[in-house]
Amino acid sequence: MNINIKIRNEEEADYRRVEEITRKAFYNLYVPGCYEHYLVHIMRSHEDFLPELDFVIEVDGQLIGNIMYTKAKLIDESGKEKEILTFGPVCIMPEYQRKGYGKMLMEHSFNKAVALGYDVIVIFGNPGNYVSRGFKSCKKYNICLDSGTYPAAMLVKELKPEALDGRKWIYYDSSVMKIDEQEAERFDESLEKMEKKFLPCQEEFFIHSHSVIQC
Repeated sequence: MNINIKIRNEEEADYRRVEEITRKAFYNLYVPGCYEHYLVHIMRSHEDFLPELDFVIEVDGQLIGNIMYTKAKLIDESGKEKEILTFGPVCIMPEYQRKGYGKMLMEHSFNKAVALGYDVIVIFGNPGNYVSRGFKSCKKYNICLDSGTYPAAMLVKELKPEALDGRKWIYYDSSVMKIDEQEAERFDESLEKMEKKFLPCQEEFFIHSHSVIQC
């Protein structure tokens, strides 16, 4: 059976659908409930948002996933800044997950990012989901947080070979990532009710998100 797959830029008419998909994809995954759909909701109007790197994927005419990017930056020890990218959330409807659609979205966005002149992406995520897409530990590129720590979940991808030269960099993401949790809760309560649950995957997330690389 032939499947018609289309990746295109998100349009305003997609906004509600994308937020619904994001909510369903992330609800109870990391914490009881989720905040990712609120992040999507506020990200589009933020100065760091990159609409040219905001993509949706359709399967047989049905919108089933989305990836969104914002600007981020690296600062070296001399104070030099390097503009880079971060993405997230990237989501696929639960019933379409583990079928390669997320991979297609990411690879499409990587190619478009290169065409726009970007050469580095830094994200936070489960390494098991991203190392096959070329992401490596932040420690291997000498990229840390301003606390000097190297989180196990902070991953780096060079879009162009040798985009990073080994010097020490400190990573700063967009201010849009600092979510007001009370506002996020109010936004979630305005939507169709979903049951918040405690699940084992939330403990896995806690372990990943609180682990740092020591060496």
